[in-house]
Amino acid sequence: MKIENIKTLGALKKAGYQSKSIKDELRDNLIHKIKNKETTFEGVHGYENTVIPELERAILSRHNINLLGLRGQAKTRLARLMLNLLDEYIPVVEGSEINDDPLNPISRYAVELIKEKGDNTPITWLHRNERFAEKLATPDVTVADIIGDVDPIKAANLKLSYADDRVIHYGMIPRANRCIFVINELPDLQARIQVALFNILQEGDIQIRGFKLRLPLDIQFLFTANPEDYTNRGSIVTPLKDRIGSQILTHYPVDIETARLITEQEARVVEAQKTAVIVPDLARDLLEQIVFEARESEFIDAKSGVSARLGITALENLLSTAERRALLAGDKITTVRLSDFVGIIPSITGKVELVYEGEQEGAAVVAYNLIGEAVKSLFVEFFPKVEKLKKQEDEGPYDDVISWFFNQKEGFELLDELRDKEYKTLLDAISPLDDLIGAYQPNLSKSDSYFVKEFILWALVEFKQLSKYRFSEGIQFKDPYGSFISGI
Repeated sequence: MKIENIKTLGALKKAGYQSKSIKDELRDNLIHKIKNKETTFEGVHGYENTVIPELERAILSRHNINLLGLRGQAKTRLARLMLNLLDEYIPVVEGSEINDDPLNPISRYAVELIKEKGDNTPITWLHRNERFAEKLATPDVTVADIIGDVDPIKAANLKLSYADDRVIHYGMIPRANRCIFVINELPDLQARIQVALFNILQEGDIQIRGFKLRLPLDIQFLFTANPEDYTNRGSIVTPLKDRIGSQILTHYPVDIETARLITEQEARVVEAQKTAVIVPDLARDLLEQIVFEARESEFIDAKSGVSARLGITALENLLSTAERRALLAGDKITTVRLSDFVGIIPSITGKVELVYEGEQEGAAVVAYNLIGEAVKSLFVEFFPKVEKLKKQEDEGPYDDVISWFFNQKEGFELLDELRDKEYKTLLDAISPLDDLIGAYQPNLSKSDSYFVKEFILWALVEFKQLSKYRFSEGIQFKDPYGSFISGI
C-alpha cells in the first residue's frame, strides 16, 4: 500500500510513519544522494567545487542559509533545486492552514481536531512541489503579509475577542510551515520587518498585534542578497545576520566552457532556428567572451554585475538575427556571421549599468566596442600575435592580407543582408585569408571558415592593421593608409 493512500491518523500510526523536521529531512536525503554519488543540484554549472560543497555542508549542519552574490548567479535556481532533497509526500492534518503534522500538531485547530476525532482524524498528503514559498522583499512588505494579523471578520463570525488566537489570519511564513521559504533580495526588506523575523528564526514564536503566540514553526529559510545592497538600497540588520547559520558567496563562471554550458542550457531556441541556423564553435565562444569583457569593462559598473542572462538572451538574438537575414534573402539554411553580432546589442544595453564615462560614450557604442574587445581577446588563441612594430624587411603572417586591402581602390563592403552565396564569394576573393587559415587552422571545416575569415578582418581592425566603418546597410573594411596615399 502506498503511504499517500493512508487517509486517517490511526492508519498513519499503524503504518509506522515517523515524522521529522524539514531540516532533518533535507539532511537525510542529501546523505543518501552523496552516498549514492548522485548529483544534488542538477543543471547548475561552475559551482561543483565552490558553492555546492558549501551549500551541502550548510544543509548537513541544518542551517538557515543566505546566498550572497550579484544578479544572474543562479541563487534562486539553487533554492528551488533544494525541493529535490525533500521527501516526495508528507502527511498534513486535513483543513490545517499551516500544514500541521498529524503526529506533532502545533495549531489550535489541529490540536482540537485530533482531541475530538482521535485516530479517525482525516489527513491529506502534501507533495514536495507544493512545499516551496517565495517572497520578493520590497519596501512595501508588511508584518501582516509575512507573519499575520488579527482578522476582524473572523472574530465577528466566530464571536471571539481579539485576544483569542483563533482570530489570527496567518501570513506567508506560518502558511509555509514544513516548507522551504525563500526571501529574495533580503536587504530590501525594511529593518523593522527584518526584526520581526528574529524570533521565528531562533525561538520559534510569533507576535501579532500585541499578544505572543507560541508557534514552533518548522521552516527551512533561504535568503538571497546582492552584496551591493549592503551599501546601496539597504542592509541586513546585524542580529538577523547572526541568526542565519551559513552565508554562501556565489560567483560568475570562471571560463568560457562553463559559460557556454549555462547559455546553451538556458537559451529558449525554437526547433526551426536549430535546423536553419548553424552556429560555429568560435561564434559561441565569442558570445561568451563578450560577457567576460563586459564584466571587466571600465565603462560598466562592476558592482552591479553582468548577469548570465546577457549571454542567454544574446544567443537568442544572434540566432534570430541570422534567421531573419536568411528569410529576407530566401536562404533555407545559413551560418551565423560575425556581422550578425550587431543584432545582440539590444541584449547588452538593457543588462548593463554604465558608469559616468560609459553614459558619455553611449550604451550602444559601449556594446558595439565590447564585440571588438572580445574578438581581440580570442584572436591570439587561434592565430599569431599581431606585431605593431617590426623591421621593414621582416615579413609578417598578415602582410599579404593587408596588402590586398592596400591595393583596393575602393573599400571592401560586407552588407548585412547578403545572400549566403554572395557573402562567400566576397570573402573568397580575399585569397590571402585562405593561406592564413591553411597555415594556422588547417583542420577548420569549410562551413566554419567564412566566420573565421570575417573574424580575422575584425581582429586586424582591433590591432590597427585595417580600418572598419559601420554604415546603415553593413560594414566596410579598408587599409587605414591606402586611401590617404592614393589621394596624394
